[in-house]
Amino acid sequence: MPSKTSIFLTGATGAVLTRLLNHPSSNTFDITVLVRNADKANILRTKFGIKTVVGTHQELDKVESLAEGAHVVINLAEADNVPFMKAILSGLRKRQAKLGDPPLLIHTSGTGLLADDARGEYITDVIYDDLNVEQYKSIPDTAVHRNVDLLVINADIEGYARTYIIPPSTIYGIAKHALVDAGVSNPHSIQIPVIIEASLARKHAGVVGKGKSFWPDVHIDDIADLYVVLYDTIVANPENVGHGWEGLFFGENGEHSWYQISKAIGEAMVTLGICTGPEPTPFTKEETEKYFGSEQWGWYSSILPREPGACLGMEADVHH
Repeated sequence: MPSKTSIFLTGATGAVLTRLLNHPSSNTFDITVLVRNADKANILRTKFGIKTVVGTHQELDKVESLAEGAHVVINLAEADNVPFMKAILSGLRKRQAKLGDPPLLIHTSGTGLLADDARGEYITDVIYDDLNVEQYKSIPDTAVHRNVDLLVINADIEGYARTYIIPPSTIYGIAKHALVDAGVSNPHSIQIPVIIEASLARKHAGVVGKGKSFWPDVHIDDIADLYVVLYDTIVANPENVGHGWEGLFFGENGEHSWYQISKAIGEAMVTLGICTGPEPTPFTKEETEKYFGSEQWGWYSSILPREPGACLGMEADVHH
């Protein structure tokens, strides 16, 4: 490997990038990020010394070129964009053909991959284990995120990249780091705040069905640490780290029921004088369409396609 490790990050204005900037080996990193906002790109470049390229994920030639120029690609942005992932993989294939050294891809999926059709009515008996490769292989191709995950795994099977997949669960906590202070990073997650916004709009805490569904969760600092721990372990001893079908690493360290979340929202609303009782009531069909875009995405939460691990109204269990 060259003296500088070329790293291309997508969705790179948050906690993972902060950790790379503070990494003990940061002076050996040559980091490039793709940023849609020119003002944020300027801050990243001038204040943090990061190479920035202004562009969108729809500019596939640009994405392919950036991936081709990197020994390590960390995709933090898209779990469901097939053309975007194909562009990344095309760039990695070209790099491997040219240099002969398989590049690394750490891809962000989501535990929505494991979702069933609970709609808040029951708790599953199924326990998912990221060490159970056959269980992982048995997930239907129609599952959320699966189409992109299979592209990533096939790249490993074909041998032109070593691939690793992190499916985060519900991310909670308020991020506090230099990129937040600089105004280029959003300190909040998406999933639970969407339920809060819907509850405030209806002036009473809402829940999908009976709220019996539960989901794994992880603090923003812990999930960011996972990416760096995985990267460090790969670099230190690549042959001992599973990749491809064996390269699955669930991001979770706890769990919650959706009733618990909605009840806590209700209690806060009572404290603020917004409503008189904390007990959540089910979202109606009309409300799920109004607040989440459709009844179906109301079951999953409106942000499942955009945010890994966002699965309101669905449920599964994840064990390491």
